[in-house]
Amino acid sequence: MTSTPFNANDAYEALVQFLYRAPIGLVQIDWAGAVELLNPMASNLLMPLVGSEGLDNLYTVLKAHAPELEAMATAFEEPSGVICDALRIPLGDIAGAPGAPEVLSISLLKLDAGRLMCVVADATQDVLRERETLARRLKSAARIDPLTRMPNRAAVREQLDSLLAVPRAQDAGEVALLFMNCDRFRQINDTLGQAAGDALLVEIGQRLRRVLRPPTDHIAKDNGQMVARIGGDEFVVVLDGMRRIEDVESIARRLIDSTGKPYFLQDHEISCTISVGIVWALADHADPDEAVRDASIAMVEAKRAGGARFAAFDTGMRERAARRGDIESDLRTALHEDQLFVVYQPVVGLLPDGGTDHSAGVEALVRWQHPVRGVVPPFEFIEVAEQCGLIGALGDFVLARACRDFMHWRDVLGPLAPRLLAVNLSRAQLGQDGFAASVRATLASVGMEPGALQLEVTESLAAQDQDIQARLHELKAIGVTLALDDFGTGYSSLSSLHLLPVDTVKIDRSFVCQADTSHHHRVLIEATVKVAQSLGMGTVAEGIETLAQEQAVRAQHCAKGQGYLFSRPLTDAALVAWVRDHSVLAAAA
Repeated sequence: MTSTPFNANDAYEALVQFLYRAPIGLVQIDWAGAVELLNPMASNLLMPLVGSEGLDNLYTVLKAHAPELEAMATAFEEPSGVICDALRIPLGDIAGAPGAPEVLSISLLKLDAGRLMCVVADATQDVLRERETLARRLKSAARIDPLTRMPNRAAVREQLDSLLAVPRAQDAGEVALLFMNCDRFRQINDTLGQAAGDALLVEIGQRLRRVLRPPTDHIAKDNGQMVARIGGDEFVVVLDGMRRIEDVESIARRLIDSTGKPYFLQDHEISCTISVGIVWALADHADPDEAVRDASIAMVEAKRAGGARFAAFDTGMRERAARRGDIESDLRTALHEDQLFVVYQPVVGLLPDGGTDHSAGVEALVRWQHPVRGVVPPFEFIEVAEQCGLIGALGDFVLARACRDFMHWRDVLGPLAPRLLAVNLSRAQLGQDGFAASVRATLASVGMEPGALQLEVTESLAAQDQDIQARLHELKAIGVTLALDDFGTGYSSLSSLHLLPVDTVKIDRSFVCQADTSHHHRVLIEATVKVAQSLGMGTVAEGIETLAQEQAVRAQHCAKGQGYLFSRPLTDAALVAWVRDHSVLAAAA
């Protein structure tokens, strides 16, 4: 038997005929995306996407629909292999005539160092089947969030029930749950209105879906994933078939990065990051509700650490959450049963002749006399008050009580009474409609002139939000003075200080505590004082604890000082005694 000799021309002709007749689209491109070869099926499928540039460059054709494709190819370092598999591109209104493809599937393979092959297929039927499966799973509109058209809490619970009900094969991987909450949604919603808030939630949902592409609204049999909105600004992602928690954490980072990019709503550029809590291996949980609860507890830990990050759940978090829950419940009672009280830390004048003015002012600080725990320090309940929405009521209580005590000191101390009362403001108070009018009414109720009240905001709060700055201007208009607290730790700088509507700069204790030992910190204090003075602002050095620190800030001509060197926070009666004692000492000197 004789063999047929190999003929290169016949082989090439056979290859060309295969490419021409293949039922899928094939496009060979170079590393820059330039089309070197494509078959008729690829031309037909891609035609709805082709603009005026034609089909010369695949990346240009797909730029509006798969902009990440070129970057994925550039980042692929293997000598060959699959760069992207079955990326879906919905054609929508450009689909063409009835019966034409509605969704394309794009796969990109690296052939060698200079060539890539793109496989284009009609994925319409695949998508239709997926939609039918989704419809069967959700069963009714009761399992769909009406705003984002994503699965809701009931759908999540149903899917988790099904995943946890069946024993898992040894090689099936684990089910992981991610609980996400927006870090600044309430502020954005209050500032721009509910319509803008709803639009933001829709966009966040879309970004989450894009990160988890292909379709993420259902659990697939293998390596399935689901993304849902379960209420308010809370979203959940379920991941099945996960081999390592490190892979789950990588997905969490991608979700945070994607949602952290700016949003453009109502001609505003808005930043809204998310915090993510992770529960790994749901099989360790008794039921879906417990898993969701633990993931939400981990999310709170991520938010407490600064937000825009993730935290993996551990059992210690559950104990801390229970304690915070107890504090929240007790704090609500405390506001109604007069368990809160105010203490006052003196702010002294650092006179040019080396003397000290002990009547310069005081700062009001809240404390909590718990009936069982005793005095609860503020770091244990202020953060809880912020998280549960009580911080506004807490701040209003401090303002009213402090103004009343301030006027009492004038009655009992006369000219020795503190001349200025400093009270801290929260974001919640500054977000209240008519807050300036409320402050004016509080002052009028006790007969206190506005100029004797100094309202303090943190540097980060004053510098990052134009709406907050507008509210500060409203407060200045009624005659109160404003102070920038913790200067040096936030977002502003000396060069932007003139943009803030403040009268006093309070230099943070982190600078003051090293003023006597660090030349660098002394230079920073000196620069702050000089810039503030040039703008007609006063300065206060916070956290002075030693005589050496006092001497250092005096040398930099800081106008006032505050700290344990002069006095710890005092009760109303103790402050009166402190002022009298120091006036006697001053007279004796």
